[in-house]
Amino acid sequence: MKKTIQYALLAGCAFGVLALSNKLAAADDAMPSMSSMPCCSRMAMATPMADTNTNADASTNGVPDLLKTCPVSGEKLGEMGKPVTFTYKDQEVKLCCKSCKKDFDKDPAKYMKLIRAADKTDKK
Repeated sequence: MKKTIQYALLAGCAFGVLALSNKLAAADDAMPSMSSMPCCSRMAMATPMADTNTNADASTNGVPDLLKTCPVSGEKLGEMGKPVTFTYKDQEVKLCCKSCKKDFDKDPAKYMKLIRAADKTDKK
């Protein structure tokens, strides 16, 4: 009789573990795969990032960008909606769109030369 009770308890525990593992597996399937997420979305931010809020008034955060065109694409600022505005190394930068921001981030020195050259010619 004692062995029968032990086997029954063991079988009950085994079924409980199976039921719980099935629920956990179903919950895992419902969550997006970590490999499909961008690399930074898997990490908690340890330090705050620089403010890249495109709606902020960046004119108070550095030397104003005097260009009337996007330094990346050459498009007139404002033709594609509100320009993307941010500060890079104490210089206000205005781009026509978020796509240009990605290009700017690849080689900022190239575009900063254009912005600073425009600032120098406007001051003359």
